[in-house]
Amino acid sequence: MVRRVAVVGPESVGKSTLVRRLATRLGVPWAPEVARGWLEARGGAYVEDDLRAIARGQRAAEAAAVARARPDGLVLLDTNLLVVRIWSEVVFGRVHPWITAHEDLDRYALHLVPAPDLPWTPDPLRVNPEDRPALFTRYVDALVQARVPYAIVRGTGDARDEAARAALDPFR
Repeated sequence: MVRRVAVVGPESVGKSTLVRRLATRLGVPWAPEVARGWLEARGGAYVEDDLRAIARGQRAAEAAAVARARPDGLVLLDTNLLVVRIWSEVVFGRVHPWITAHEDLDRYALHLVPAPDLPWTPDPLRVNPEDRPALFTRYVDALVQARVPYAIVRGTGDARDEAARAALDPFR
């Protein structure tokens, strides 16, 4: 069975960089964050219903990455529907039922949660520079509540990559 590992957490903690670097080093397929392309194509503007479309796109990207994996292999995912759910809760105060119905956090062998210990990197699509610690806690709390495996990844550069790789060792 393909083992899915999702990298989740607040903005500007290095999720995308970590996924790309790990996938390259481990030689495994990966899925990008769909929201970034969606928002870039629309100049950063979105409405609540767009989050459901983003969620569907993220699930499709995940399915495509899983299809490229070996049957007993590993696939890395730059976010999953937990990210869309928390985004929706924070911005709109509610979540579309489709998102919660398809979140399925127990389908992931592991969630990696990068700590907000990297400097904030400004980006036109990022909006929460001061909220990263609180959002980080929210992600960890959601994973604890769901009773699914997760590992916190700390450090910078190669140390961060090594921490993530160590967390993945049981799944390789």
